[in-house]
Amino acid sequence: MANNKSAKKRIQTAERNRLINKSYKSTVRTLTKRTLENCEKYKKNPNEDNKNLLKTSLNKAFSIIDKAVKKNVLHKNNGANKKSTINNFVKNTLTTK
Repeated sequence: MANNKSAKKRIQTAERNRLINKSYKSTVRTLTKRTLENCEKYKKNPNEDNKNLLKTSLNKAFSIIDKAVKKNVLHKNNGANKKSTINNFVKNTLTTK
């Protein structure tokens, strides 16, 4: 247990940051899954509505990954790898018919 005021404050700060980081990581996973689900939906029924849905979910996923990298929740290479993985999946879905 912390013995002085600054150590107690650092514990509080670390806990606050842990919860914020957890939220970002969870959102990244959720939006990634949602994008991949929209890819499957587009494969089954390739129409303009599903394509727009896929593109908007891709943009949201990229946006939250970039924000997580900017706030040092994710390392920049980790963020780039996540974006690359999602983008390759989407690109293969859109080009294959």
